[in-house]
Amino acid sequence: MMDKYIGLMSGTSMDAVDTVLVSFESSTPRILAQHSLPLTDDLRQQLISLHQPGKDELNRLAKLDITLAQLLADTVNGLLIEAGCKAEEIIAIGSHGQTVRHIPDGDYRTTYQIGDPNLIAELTGITTVADFRRRDMAAGGQGAPLAPAFHNQVFRKAGLNRVIVNIGGIANITILPADEEEAVIGFDTGPGNGLMDAWIFKHQAKPYDSNGEWAASGELIPDLLNEYLSDPYFKLSIPKSTGKEYFHLDWLKKPIGKKTRAEDVQTTLCELTAVSIANAIKQTAPASDEIYVCGGGVENPVLMGRLAELVSPAKLATTSELGISPQWVEASCFAWLAKQTLQQQPGNLPSVTGASHPVILGGIFWGRAD
Repeated sequence: MMDKYIGLMSGTSMDAVDTVLVSFESSTPRILAQHSLPLTDDLRQQLISLHQPGKDELNRLAKLDITLAQLLADTVNGLLIEAGCKAEEIIAIGSHGQTVRHIPDGDYRTTYQIGDPNLIAELTGITTVADFRRRDMAAGGQGAPLAPAFHNQVFRKAGLNRVIVNIGGIANITILPADEEEAVIGFDTGPGNGLMDAWIFKHQAKPYDSNGEWAASGELIPDLLNEYLSDPYFKLSIPKSTGKEYFHLDWLKKPIGKKTRAEDVQTTLCELTAVSIANAIKQTAPASDEIYVCGGGVENPVLMGRLAELVSPAKLATTSELGISPQWVEASCFAWLAKQTLQQQPGNLPSVTGASHPVILGGIFWGRAD
């Protein structure tokens, strides 16, 4: 039987649930099928509201845990139909879940993803691996980012200094050194699409800035950009991770003047994402030869154009050149993490997360026996 796993991802942009059917029989994962289901604006806003404390929070969380799990299961079942594949042919699903709270520092460090894996396993009949982040955190790590372990497995090449950039709601980078003996580094650089998405939704009720057109229509506000870049997060040493609990709508609104044009803020937010990513690369991987981008940010030509200018002369391309479409890298990662868990292999990189040692990630929720 072919070595088939399913990766299931609902990321920080919260625009859709993505799922892929992946074979790991060769060194480069082979995507056999893919499927997405969009999140409604109402569901997306309910999920966003859970990133901050609020009224009736526990009851709202419980309802969304089930609602999202049903959507995740529907996405998997739609994938099986498109692939002409039966549930019993799949070894396991790796489900990231939707992060609603990520607190990597302080006295009570925790991270929490919803989308009940018990229900996913029941509705699909497939063994589901989930809750990947908290075991790394229990071992002293940040619980994120986890994708660098997958990037190291499939994208690293001896003799080339590569950087993988994932631009979702939050942006993160993976530094893959040319020297195979050198440790991988990875961390969240700060906002990706999340602030731009929040700003355009507030002003135009659109979930994202299509092709970066609104950002392209405005003018950069240098003082506002510098104010944003002065945030302490950008100066933190690694390992570090963040989320929408930190970079949210209220964060970006604080220094904005009443007469500031909304489109100029969008332009500045696009520049903030590009500059913060480029700065992180220059500070931690100044000798980069190749930079490959994945995630929803590749669909924004304004952002990609600015990033290319800022990292020049390093080559900037998408992960399509490495054999995996940018849209499906993260979902493929969680299929791989499920495989690692079932094979009792570590899924974290302590050099990335800061954990005290490698650990097997995730909990296993077995599929139906019938």
